[in-house]
Amino acid sequence: MFELVTSEASYYKSLNLLVSHFVENERLKKILHQAEAHLLFSNVLDVTAVSERFLLELERRMEENIVISDVCDIVYRYAADHFSVYITYVSNQTYQERTYKQLLQEKAAFRELIAQLELDPKCKGLPFSSFLILPFQRITRLKLLVQNILKRVKERSARECTALDAHKELEMVVKACNEGVRKMSRTEQMISIQKKMEFKIKSVPIISHSRWLLKQGELQQMSGPKTSRTLRTKKLFREIYLFLFNDLLVICRQIPGDKYQVFDSAPRGLLRVEELEDQGQTLANVFILRLLENADDREATYMLKASSQSEMKRWMTSLAPNRRTKFVSFTSRLLDCPQVQCVHPYVAQQPDELTLDLADILNILDKTEDGWIFGERLHDQERGWFPSSMTEEILNPKIRSQNLKECFRVHKMDDPQRSQNKDRRKLGSRNRQ
Repeated sequence: MFELVTSEASYYKSLNLLVSHFVENERLKKILHQAEAHLLFSNVLDVTAVSERFLLELERRMEENIVISDVCDIVYRYAADHFSVYITYVSNQTYQERTYKQLLQEKAAFRELIAQLELDPKCKGLPFSSFLILPFQRITRLKLLVQNILKRVKERSARECTALDAHKELEMVVKACNEGVRKMSRTEQMISIQKKMEFKIKSVPIISHSRWLLKQGELQQMSGPKTSRTLRTKKLFREIYLFLFNDLLVICRQIPGDKYQVFDSAPRGLLRVEELEDQGQTLANVFILRLLENADDREATYMLKASSQSEMKRWMTSLAPNRRTKFVSFTSRLLDCPQVQCVHPYVAQQPDELTLDLADILNILDKTEDGWIFGERLHDQERGWFPSSMTEEILNPKIRSQNLKECFRVHKMDDPQRSQNKDRRKLGSRNRQ
């Protein structure tokens, strides 16, 4: 609890520096158009104002007693009623990054002034961009701090009640932030993909508010009848390119001019995959993809070869996500499951990968012989692939069990009485406003 208060003080100080040193800099105001300034700084003044009020309440609580009684009730109230300013700020991230890059490239005066401001001792050697991402880092950090408080409070106590409430509200804010970022970047990505597609079949509208890209890439398609495939090794495979969306698969061939000619498609729910038994080096990493109903309203089968075992498994997991995974997911709450802990941070390179932070605990759902793991992170149930070299396996069953216990406690369902109390508190806080 003490760390939550002191880290909020440090964060507020850094936010204030962003505002006083950059946002309110008179020379910078003259260089930037109003629209550019809005895209670059968004509603950071609102975020700073909320942080100031939040910190004041936390400090008052500390002044009441050197042994802090609780802070999660304050966190809960602010997460429920005031932290929506974070969603607005973080959702603007895609435009913020693009605007910053454009300004650096196109406005020499902006580039020179930012470099000059960064040299000020107040910045302690930190770049301007590190101040812009502060709100996103803070809202995620708050959730983890409350999570750690929750692990240490007594079960079925009043403190546990407020910590659970605060954690749930923060989780909703963080999810809304992430979703906001995704929506912005997904829309731009879909527009870009649509422009590159030429339809050999009846055109399929790609852009949709409820559609996003899960995976794209090149595979080798086996050509010719199966009986003659071993006699035609030179012409056995030809390139094929897949765009897999959350609800649709589009099958293309790459053509000159960075374009893709679409020759088949199918709803994702009508896809089935099957691993081919190992039949030597030529057919290694080959799997069968069935379209139960394709663009011509008929069933179609493709034999596809991936570049590696991990790439094959990743495609199979993405194409048909309801296939049974190798191990039992912790969400089934039935059996012990292999676990790993992140020892090196990892930033996702593909849509089906998972970004890892130090100390993240994950259940292993599947893994490949060439060093990739498909895992589910315990604290937020996010799933994805990551290199096994970024993690260490947790071999002690007692530690695995403790990790699951802590996770279930954080995510346990509200009992009816606690839900009623929470609703009363929420109503009370709104009435006071």
